[in-house]
Amino acid sequence: MSHDPAAGHAAETPPAGDEAVWPGQLAWIELLREGLTFDLSGLAPGPASAFPGLAHRFDLPALPTPGEYEAMVLRPGPHLAEGAASLPLMRELLALGCDIVRQFEDVLAVAWGPAATAIGRRYFESVTSAWLDGGPFPALGLTAFTATADAALESVGLAFWIGQELRIEPPLSADRVAATRLGIRLVNHLVLAGGLNEDDRIIAPDGSRLVLRPSRSRALISVWRE
Repeated sequence: MSHDPAAGHAAETPPAGDEAVWPGQLAWIELLREGLTFDLSGLAPGPASAFPGLAHRFDLPALPTPGEYEAMVLRPGPHLAEGAASLPLMRELLALGCDIVRQFEDVLAVAWGPAATAIGRRYFESVTSAWLDGGPFPALGLTAFTATADAALESVGLAFWIGQELRIEPPLSADRVAATRLGIRLVNHLVLAGGLNEDDRIIAPDGSRLVLRPSRSRALISVWRE
C-alpha cells in the first residue's frame, strides 16, 4: 500500500484539501505494483462501490447480487487512466487482482466489466496466473460468448483488448460447444496478434480451413469454413 488518503480520518469527513479521487468514494487506498499505482475503492467504513452489471458467470452457481454481496473497485490510478486498456497495464491490474484473491478469503468472485462477467475466485486465480506465466489468454472470463438471433456465436468484451469482436458464423456455430472451443482458440490468437486488419486463413483443430474477415468498419471479425 503506497498511499492511504483517509488514514486517521472518518470516510464521511475527509481532511481539508483531500478529495475523493473517484466520485462517491471517500475510503480508498493506493496500491503499488511493479512501479504502477492502482486504486482500490469501496472500502469500509465508507460506502461500497456501485454494483457491476453482470450477465455471464464462470465457476459460480449463480450470478452474485447486490442484496447478498458488496463490491469494491480496483482500477489504474488517475494518472494511468488514459492508458487503461494497454495490455501491460492490464496484466499488472489482473496480477494484483490475483494477489487480493489469494490474501482475502471473503472475496467471492472477480467481476470483469468489459465482458460483464463474474468469475469465481479459484477459477480466476488459476486461469489468470497461467496467462501471466505465459499460458493462453483467459478467454472464458475476460471475454464471454453469446448466441445471436441469427444463430451465430459472438464474443463479448474482446473489443476492450483489440478493438474488435469475434463472430463465428453459421453453420460453423451450430455445435455450441465446439464453436465455443474454437472461439477460445481464436480469441487467444487475436489477442496475441493485436487484432485483424485484413483477411486471414487458419487451420481449425479438425483440420478444416477457416476464413477470418474483418468487417468494413473493422469492428467485427467474421469466421467461417472456407
